[in-house]
Amino acid sequence: MTLRQKQTEFVKDVQKLLRYAFAQGYDVTFGEVYRSQPMQKWYVDHGLSWTMKSQHGKKLAIDLNLFKDGQYLSKSYQHKKLGKYWESLSPWNVWGGRFNDGNHYERRHDFPRRSLRGGKYKNDL
Repeated sequence: MTLRQKQTEFVKDVQKLLRYAFAQGYDVTFGEVYRSQPMQKWYVDHGLSWTMKSQHGKKLAIDLNLFKDGQYLSKSYQHKKLGKYWESLSPWNVWGGRFNDGNHYERRHDFPRRSLRGGKYKNDL
């Protein structure tokens, strides 16, 4: 599957995730989707990311701002319900709560979730 085809599948899964979130009573706004390499370098230089290989640069990641009853939910554990749903959609989907970035939802381009970090992420949430 090409990168472009994976981007399309990613968008389809984001659409499903948003529908699920709204059905669960959450409000959602978009954070960051695409991130350029210079911006990624800035994130790394300022300790906001640990990698130059962000899925944002491949247009395969989105950060979502989550609200419930008008309150902004900024903690990773507050996204866990959506994270579990996100990962149930595809073995290629990874929820950022697995690495303390709960508002981050990504689709891997290179290998499925169970291969990440030496198999550390193979287990269900």
